Amino acid sequence: MSAQDSGKQAAARAALEFVQEGKVLGVGTGSTVNFLIDELATRGVKLAGAVSSSNGSTQRLAAAGFRVMDLNDVGEIDTYIDGADETNQQRQLIKGGGAALTREKIIAAAARRFVCIADESKLVDALGTFPLPVEVIPMARRYVSSALERLGGRPQWREHVVTDNGNHILDVHGLRITDPVALENRINQIVGVVCVGLFAARPADLLILGGPAGIRRI
Repeated sequence: MSAQDSGKQAAARAALEFVQEGKVLGVGTGSTVNFLIDELATRGVKLAGAVSSSNGSTQRLAAAGFRVMDLNDVGEIDTYIDGADETNQQRQLIKGGGAALTREKIIAAAARRFVCIADESKLVDALGTFPLPVEVIPMARRYVSSALERLGGRPQWREHVVTDNGNHILDVHGLRITDPVALENRINQIVGVVCVGLFAARPADLLILGGPAGIRRI
């Protein structure tokens, strides 16, 4: 196992202390979350159910024996656990590398507590080294691309990727994001944008980072 994967696994294990048996857990998407699902299954954690942010996580949860529920049938969730592609010290995130950003943002908004798990390499001084994903309505892709260029970015269509919602992804390169909340709001106002992968207006409540020196909590 690589050092990065070891950090992801360690962060996933550390997050188990925030999982309450008998309750519904919000579960994100990605390689770090896959470690979490595997840990939940291995330890036999008894959940009332799980609300999943992607078809991929839904399949993995169901295969592990967990009941996957619709958010509309649950309402508010006590805890949501998900990974990140980048994070700063303020626990503001870039997410969407796995193209599940819209459902991830919805579940994060519905959760009382949002726990982000990642390996320590995801912590940066300023967001933007990782290209910022933006989910767009397919017919608006070129229009949104032009608007993102005017904001100083270089959008690139993630070809052959269709989100679980049937939309396209633009990955915006070349941004150094000094005011994440302001940029999140500006991109949200572009007609044709479904969701931007900046989780700044609603950041994580707790960041758990795994690395060679152990676990770090922010």
